[in-house]
Amino acid sequence: MQVIRFKTIKLDVEDCIAIITLNRPEQMNAFTLLMCQELIQAFEITDSDDSMRAVIFTGEGTSAFCAGADLSAGADTFNYGGETVGGPVRLDGSIDWAHVDVRDAAGRVTLRVFRSLKPVICRSTVRPSVRA
Repeated sequence: MQVIRFKTIKLDVEDCIAIITLNRPEQMNAFTLLMCQELIQAFEITDSDDSMRAVIFTGEGTSAFCAGADLSAGADTFNYGGETVGGPVRLDGSIDWAHVDVRDAAGRVTLRVFRSLKPVICRSTVRPSVRA
């Protein structure tokens, strides 16, 4: 089994299957900008390696697949540090909805998963429950 190290996720490869795991179980796998960047990088790796036939996307632990945005940074949680060069507005005034500056971090990851060249299967290890 091949393991590629990141800080907030794990990328394991076993029997031609890539397993991308959100790996912040103490924070219920809460989503951060670093996690966004690492997830996009992991999907770039899986797309570029023809030996990987599919991707399983999961979360570490049993409390939550992902608790949502990690709000521990307060107001800076959604400060992504500026826009990219070019911007989403085209010369004719229309908006390029595929431009990276149009999306927040979770939207960027969602689009990257959508554009994956490999089938992506989500596996949750959390028992479902309903509370009223």
